Amino acid sequence: MNTSSIVFCVGSIVVSLAVAWVAFPYAALDSETISAAQVPQPAEMMPDVEVGNGFGELPVMELMGYYVENPPAPVAAGAAPAPEIKFGGC
Repeated sequence: MNTSSIVFCVGSIVVSLAVAWVAFPYAALDSETISAAQVPQPAEMMPDVEVGNGFGELPVMELMGYYVENPPAPVAAGAAPAPEIKFGGC
């Protein structure tokens, strides 16, 4: 390896670490938010959710009831539905 490649690699690592060091305080959550996220919130206390598609806002309890009554079809994560196999001819 030549010297310019090593200087470029080391420089890019230093610049990346400097950007992460400067940007971390802006991306980190404060301690109040972290402690609030640790405590479960009852569904009755959650605000209504905007569903869209003409349904408007729905309460979380109604959405949970719909999910329990109509669970999603089991599909592997990221997998496409199995193709229909047709036999006949070459």
